Amino acid sequence: MFVGREEELAQLKEFKKRKVAGIIVCCGRRRIGKSTLIEHFGEHTRFLEFYGLAPREQLTNKDQLDHFGELMGLKFNIPAMKFDNWNQALTTLAGLTSEGRVIIFLDEISWMAGRDQDFAAKLKGVWDTKFKKNNELILVLCGSVSSWIQENILNDKGFMGRVSLTINLEEMPLYDANKFWGNRTISSYEKFKILCVTGGVPRYLEEIQPEQTAEQNIKRMCFSKGGILVEEFDKIFGDIFGRRAEDYKKIVQVLSHGSLDQTEICERLGVAQTGGFSKMLTVLQQSGFLARDYVWNGNLKRIKLYKYRLKDNYLRFYINYIEPKKQLIEQGVYSDLHLEELPEWLTVMGLQFENLVLNNLSAIQRTLQISPTSVLSISPYFQHKTQRTEACQIDLLIQTRHTLYVCEIKFRKQIPLSVIDEVKEKIRKIKIPKTTSVRPVLIYEGELSGNIRSENFFSHLIPFEDLL
Repeated sequence: MFVGREEELAQLKEFKKRKVAGIIVCCGRRRIGKSTLIEHFGEHTRFLEFYGLAPREQLTNKDQLDHFGELMGLKFNIPAMKFDNWNQALTTLAGLTSEGRVIIFLDEISWMAGRDQDFAAKLKGVWDTKFKKNNELILVLCGSVSSWIQENILNDKGFMGRVSLTINLEEMPLYDANKFWGNRTISSYEKFKILCVTGGVPRYLEEIQPEQTAEQNIKRMCFSKGGILVEEFDKIFGDIFGRRAEDYKKIVQVLSHGSLDQTEICERLGVAQTGGFSKMLTVLQQSGFLARDYVWNGNLKRIKLYKYRLKDNYLRFYINYIEPKKQLIEQGVYSDLHLEELPEWLTVMGLQFENLVLNNLSAIQRTLQISPTSVLSISPYFQHKTQRTEACQIDLLIQTRHTLYVCEIKFRKQIPLSVIDEVKEKIRKIKIPKTTSVRPVLIYEGELSGNIRSENFFSHLIPFEDLL
């Protein structure tokens, strides 16, 4: 079942019209649908896919080369080929694809290259001397270890000017995720509960059984022995981060209860702020697990103050609810669990809901009828307490040339009238340019207290179902 990705497919189809050979790079977290997108793009075209072997102890470069040679044999209907090095392997592939329209897809390229530090340089050399001589050839490089692609392809001087299109695949927008329920009449609250666990990750959405309730789906995926999301965390962290998986896991755990700046993260972990630690945060960001939210001041300039946010809903849900009870889940103890009895359910779901909204900012812009060209900043906002300012945190602040949209993101079964006073207090604390209008916005899931509408305080009330 292929759903959505219209914008990315349009880019790829336009790329295919080129009259010269080209390189495409596709990045994104594991399970986000990179391979499926490229395979869909390659339909009705000569399409050759090669993938690296997942990391494991004692895996050698020879193992990767032998695997590549086996795939070569299968693709070209010849005996498995043997190669001594990647120059030989890639040159042979270039010779077999020297004419006609062909898409070569090197999937999980960081695994393929993992035991040869010069792999990227060799690929660049064969591209320059062989591959690009076929004007109808498209080479697609794809991988879940986005940091490897950044360092060895996108930011490497050797590949400078050679990559013609880069696609960073994000989670599916909510309106596409909604399609996994088909035409069934399912409440937005049921969908909300599942999306708070899966986010817009296609591989997880594929597991939804629409005829089952949200409770049944989540129990099956998250709280049953062998459930897909019970074992998923260790798989994706092990595959991407290898021996350092535990170090990266500690950072994610610290961020599972809210956004923090780098100093706060280091303090909670008891580690020093070093260049190496900053690089780890960058790697998690490039891998699609963290977001870096900047603060914008009233003069429309970004300042060097930002917080890291765990943007991946599955990771937070796993850390808070699955991992602590994993042994009991394996014993079948949690098969009769009632989700809303889980500790701090409302708090954690509030953070999950906030992430869903922040990962779908384009839908918020459309709902508020804000032209993208008029947006000066759009992100969560926070300010520390100083002699001149009070501490303040705003779920989402959208700044245009003449308007400040102060957005409160709220999940409650019954949203109380006090939410108006909460937002008023936040507006009071921030510095607002004299020529700027302020428009409070409530983005919510739940029932509104009867007086919220009649007070006419919010310029916009956006229920979750509208984002679907």
